[in-house]
Amino acid sequence: MARERTERAGPGGDAGRAPWTPREDRGPVRYGPPAPDPGLPVLPELAGVLAAAAGRSEPEPTGGGGPLREAAAAYWTRRGLRGGPEYIAAAPGASPLLLALIAAHGGDVLTPRPCPATWIPQARLLGRPAYHVPTPAECGGVPDPYALLETVRRVRAEGGRPRLLLISVVDDPTATVAPPELVREACEAAVAEGMHVVSDETWRDTLHRPHDTVLLSPAEMCPDDVTVVCDLAGALTPSAWPVAVARFPDTERAAVRHARTLDILTALGALVAGPVAAAAAHALTEPEAVTARVRRAAALQAQVAAAAHRAVLASGALARPPQAGRHLYADLGPLRARLATRGVTDSLELEEYLTERLGAPTPGGHRFGDELGALRVRLGTGPLLGSTPEQQMESLTAVEPLKLPHVARALSIFGTALDELR
Repeated sequence: MARERTERAGPGGDAGRAPWTPREDRGPVRYGPPAPDPGLPVLPELAGVLAAAAGRSEPEPTGGGGPLREAAAAYWTRRGLRGGPEYIAAAPGASPLLLALIAAHGGDVLTPRPCPATWIPQARLLGRPAYHVPTPAECGGVPDPYALLETVRRVRAEGGRPRLLLISVVDDPTATVAPPELVREACEAAVAEGMHVVSDETWRDTLHRPHDTVLLSPAEMCPDDVTVVCDLAGALTPSAWPVAVARFPDTERAAVRHARTLDILTALGALVAGPVAAAAAHALTEPEAVTARVRRAAALQAQVAAAAHRAVLASGALARPPQAGRHLYADLGPLRARLATRGVTDSLELEEYLTERLGAPTPGGHRFGDELGALRVRLGTGPLLGSTPEQQMESLTAVEPLKLPHVARALSIFGTALDELR
């Protein structure tokens, strides 16, 4: 049962505020955080493709039909990762796809700390030991190479079998982009230790400054030892239409793992819905309407995320500058004393407290593998774009979106919720 805590009045006029009590359901996996909300309406062109395919009666085959896999292969080819559709597998979302990938690879799992919220539950569901590895100061998503080697040594000394490293070069939760030299060193260290790398590149098309950011996929460095995963909800399709794709290496060993992954997806009944597959295939071909939306959304999120980052720093909290995605990762440790007067002493309580104050999901760092006592949260920027489709489209098309009344008001509420903790 969740500990009962009531917010106490502290200095600054909080005595009249209603008591705050954490919810009973705050801990279980099923109440884990959703992916950061884009805060934008569905692209009409994609909605039209989905509607046109709604009459399909035949199911999509396991791993995706030909059009979806061909579109995914072409998508990666345009990004320098060549290969045919026979090396692609699709699933209804990143979670079942990752579950199948982990199951298809034997041994223990290593992840950076922090890491996406779904990774550790997948490993635990399969009964696989999972170990966190610290990340360097400049970014998240990729472990420090020396810490990785030390963790591998320790796990083996304890009788473990480290076989799989999960990384995200464009990271959720930290919204940072790992520099190429770090990616290379970490991947080469993992491969030298006999590990396979799964590179989650869901957020690669959401770079805030694409012309100023160097992004290199691990599959470009270690082509025979890296499987690339992309959840299309990162940039291309709505999260309500679950679909994710994986690109396998062109090796005999990878072909065996590809077949095993398809077996597992079949056993799970993890098939992409036919209409969703049609819309996803269309999005992966990157027609002008889709690429224009992706560019505009990334530019909008860059401005809003930068404003949110300024508000975090102004409150006395810490956060790395967001470089991609629609979120940032804040450390409220410097505000610990003030939070304690409100009954907030760990990230479980901080999650509940800020979710109530901001009116939007604000998952604590414990969801991402951080220590419970660390006062860290992922702050989404999508809710700052407007509460109606009309407001959201106005934000998307505005030359100066931060000056729109609804955006300015949302940022003011955001800043005030943090400022009151100073």
